[in-house]
Amino acid sequence: MNDDATGPPPLEGVKVLDLSNYLAAPMATMYLADYGAEVIKIEQPGRGDGMRMWGNNKNGVGLYFKVINRNKKSVTLDFHTPFGVRAVKALAENSDVVVENFRPGVLDRWGLGYEILSGINPRIIMLSITGFGQTGPNKDRPGFGSLAEAYAGFSHINGEADGPPMSPSWGLGDSSTGIGAAFLVMAALYGRECRGGQGQHIDMAIYEQLFTMLGPQVINYDQLGLIQGRSGSRLSFAVPRNNFKTRDGKWILIAGSNQSIFENICRGLGREDLIEDSRFLDNRARMKNPDALEEELQKTVGKMTLDEVMGHLIEYDGAATPINDVKMVMEDPQIIARESVTSVNDEEFGGPVRMQNVVGKLSRTPGSIRHAGPRLGHHNREILIERLGFDEEEIKEEGLPL
Repeated sequence: MNDDATGPPPLEGVKVLDLSNYLAAPMATMYLADYGAEVIKIEQPGRGDGMRMWGNNKNGVGLYFKVINRNKKSVTLDFHTPFGVRAVKALAENSDVVVENFRPGVLDRWGLGYEILSGINPRIIMLSITGFGQTGPNKDRPGFGSLAEAYAGFSHINGEADGPPMSPSWGLGDSSTGIGAAFLVMAALYGRECRGGQGQHIDMAIYEQLFTMLGPQVINYDQLGLIQGRSGSRLSFAVPRNNFKTRDGKWILIAGSNQSIFENICRGLGREDLIEDSRFLDNRARMKNPDALEEELQKTVGKMTLDEVMGHLIEYDGAATPINDVKMVMEDPQIIARESVTSVNDEEFGGPVRMQNVVGKLSRTPGSIRHAGPRLGHHNREILIERLGFDEEEIKEEGLPL
């Protein structure tokens, strides 16, 4: 934590009603919660968010859920019942943001669509995340991150040149959407506060953020007719940039993104001869001869251990990094110094759990992780009875835990 913090977190007082599940939309609300927003997560009674059953678990408790739903309050409501709809409307009346990721039209059928909620609260901002958006011929198709990665074009360019397209082994489409969605919510909040106090509906397709992140593909195709293919770990616009194996069987990524860095790499490896080689004189020359350059670099790197290569390149200010696994990351002095991994106590595990810390550091009003993802329905009493004023017997009749 920042010892110089002088104020409350920047989003304190912002109330977010999170009707979403799984990854993309809950990650967006995670970012908001990290910086102080109160996020009330509505979950299906009995089973909760499907992410509770995703991936690895400890004692039957899903681990990734603990990360993505940190700092949130869990309330169980059934949208199919009159009571559930009534409770959501009561919460929306005093919320700033509603986040949902059902298929287009589902919330409308339950009487909880944007037109209904904005009628109750004209200041409400609703974020709707779907696979293909609220409009267009694909709007009713099921969609999630894995489909978005292929649909947006990422899988086509990912993989070795002579191999098949490869999709990522983690939620890239969903996670990139979460980042973009959090930004859109902040833009809408700012617009509301500065321009009349009116809310609005945010329509975001999961493929959109990743599509934009893929670089200059569209303009390259539009102006030059180029369709990017697969090139392994190479970049199409900067050479060298690849992974190299060291003598002790470990891997290092070396990236010469500009001329001075390339020359520093050569000097650090004791290969000043490469600087004057006509094939490698500048980046455009190197782009025509990547195989030859990488062969020379691999011959040199392969004679040294990872520590030796890193030591030389650090000394000469060459751009390189070990290719770390998660154990190496968590033991890295820079990660430790930056507190990029933090520890929080968890009620269900009866002790501390470690996870990635808040992204970024605000000097005066930093974010923080107060608790891991909560037990299902942990905040029912606080929200439904103490805040909304529902009768305890009514809650019990609905079969909701207290």
